Amino acid sequence: MDDVFAEQVLSLVERIPPGKVLSYGVIAEFLGAGGPRQVGRVMALEGGGVPWWRVVRADGSLTAAHGVGAQEHYVDEGTPMRSRGSAVDMPAALWDFSA
Repeated sequence: MDDVFAEQVLSLVERIPPGKVLSYGVIAEFLGAGGPRQVGRVMALEGGGVPWWRVVRADGSLTAAHGVGAQEHYVDEGTPMRSRGSAVDMPAALWDFSA
């Protein structure tokens, strides 16, 4: 894994504000490198020290790794969720990092 890419991913994830999220693909697109899987790999291997729960699939659905731990963070941060709470409400929760 490219250490520079990993550092860029983790740095961006650290900047996502509470209650907001980015998708794996949006992160890759913003960085102009890798893709969703590469971002996911960085998060899986090195994301424990950053707010990992703020990185979700493009449709807002949660990976098995997110589990109950992420749900607690979403409640604490007021992250917009779909009606059943099984997925993030992407239109409402997506962080507009260009603003």
